[in-house]
Amino acid sequence: MLFRSITIVKWIMSAKRDQGGIESRMPDKKVLIIGSGVAGLTTAIELAKFDVKVVLIEKEKTVGGYARQFTCKATDDCVKCGACIVEEKIDAAVSHPNITIYSGVCLTDIVKKDGFAISFVDRNHEKQACEVDAVVMATGFQPFDPIDKPFGYKRFDDVITNLDLEKRLRQDGVVKRPSDGSVPKKIAFIQCVGSRDSSLNHLWCSKVCCGSALRMARLIKFREKSMEISVFYIDVQSFGKDFQNNYDLIKDQVRMIRAIPGDVFLTDDRKIKLEYYLPALRKQTEELFDLVVLSVGITPNRNADPIAEKIGLKSTGSEFLDEQSMVSAPGVFAAGTATGPKSITESIADAGRVALDVLNYFQTQHN
Repeated sequence: MLFRSITIVKWIMSAKRDQGGIESRMPDKKVLIIGSGVAGLTTAIELAKFDVKVVLIEKEKTVGGYARQFTCKATDDCVKCGACIVEEKIDAAVSHPNITIYSGVCLTDIVKKDGFAISFVDRNHEKQACEVDAVVMATGFQPFDPIDKPFGYKRFDDVITNLDLEKRLRQDGVVKRPSDGSVPKKIAFIQCVGSRDSSLNHLWCSKVCCGSALRMARLIKFREKSMEISVFYIDVQSFGKDFQNNYDLIKDQVRMIRAIPGDVFLTDDRKIKLEYYLPALRKQTEELFDLVVLSVGITPNRNADPIAEKIGLKSTGSEFLDEQSMVSAPGVFAAGTATGPKSITESIADAGRVALDVLNYFQTQHN
C-alpha cells in the first residue's frame, strides 16, 4: 500500500505535466515546510523534484519526527509497518540539492506579504530570514500524556507507553522491565489511552494504535515465544489494507480481552496489578502483569497553534488544523497528522497530495 500510494502520486504528477497542468520545473519558487516528520520530508522531496527550492525547519535537533523512533516489526516477513521508509526519506531529503534543512530551530516570526517573510533562530543561535512563496504545515502530532490516567504512568517504572516500547525495542531488540532489566513473562497492552475518550473530548480514533500494538505483540512473541501477551481493547479498528492479514496471524497468539481497564497498583513483589471490568460478563476482576504498555493516542500539536494563527489557519472542533480554512489562506497548506490521525503510509500519501496542491497553486499563479 505504501509504495502503491507513492506511485499513484507520481503518476498523477506525470499526467498533469503531460496535459500542461504542471510545468516540469519551477526553479523560481521557494517553499517553507515546518516539521521534518515523514510528511514534511515527503512533501520536500516531491517538490524538490520540480526544482522548487525548499527550506525545511525542525524544532528538534534531529529530523524524522516520531516515526524515526519506531522499530521495524518484521518477523519472518515484512509486516509493512512503514518504519524502514523513514530513514530512506531522511537520506533523500538531506542529499537533495534543492532542500535546505535547519534543525534545532526556533521560529520567531512569519508574516504574510506577497509571499511569506520568515524569521527564525538556528541551532547556533544565529538569526536567519528568508522569503518564500508558500508554507506547508507538517507540524505532526503530540502523543497523549497519560500521567493523569489511573494507570500509574510515571508512578510505576513498569508502566510505559507504546512509544517507550518502540524506543526500547529499537535500541535493545528485546523487551525488558525498566525496574530491574528482567525479561517480563506477562505483558498487558491497554488500547485507546487518550483516544475515543468523551471525558477528554477526544472523540476521534487514532487509527494506528490497534495495528501497531498487534504488530508489536507479534514481534515480541516471535522473539520470546513463551511470553504471555494480553491486549485490552474497546473494539479492534481495522484500518489499513493489510490489517486483517496481520490480525489473523496474531489473534491466536495473544489474549484479546474486551474490557474497561481501571486502576493499576504496584504489589509488594513488584508486580503490576490491573483491575478491569468485563462488560459481557458484568464482572470486575484483576490480574498481575510484569509490564503494562499504554497505547497512547494521537492528539493535536498545540505548539503549532501560534504559527497557524499567524498565517490564517484555524483548528477544527477537535483542534487539528482545519483544511477548509486554507481556502481563505492562499499559499498555506497542511500535511500529515497536522490535520488528523494518520499512519505512516497515509502520511506519505497525503504529503504527495499536498505537494501536488502546492504545484497546482504555483501554476495557477503563473497563469
